[in-house]
Amino acid sequence: MDEQVVLTLYVAGANPRSERAIQNLRQIGEAFFAGRCLIQIVDVLRRPEAAEVARIMATPTLVREQPQPERRIIGDLSDQATVLKALSISIGGDVL
Repeated sequence: MDEQVVLTLYVAGANPRSERAIQNLRQIGEAFFAGRCLIQIVDVLRRPEAAEVARIMATPTLVREQPQPERRIIGDLSDQATVLKALSISIGGDVL
């Protein structure tokens, strides 16, 4: 996959679960995307309208916005293999 991956992580405030999800997402971005990943963090407590528009029902929720189709995963993203598989992201030609 050579196109840019756009990931948006929706969190609810600065709590341990949100911080863990942010850290795990950044590690995944650095390890697997080498500059091909745009990561956006949205705090739904500060931007509730963004959560409503994106239909976010739980946090943290990670949304792969690009490439289409959209994919979502809920949780702190601690299991990298599960995150990559849930988002249907291919690494080295293999879809995980």
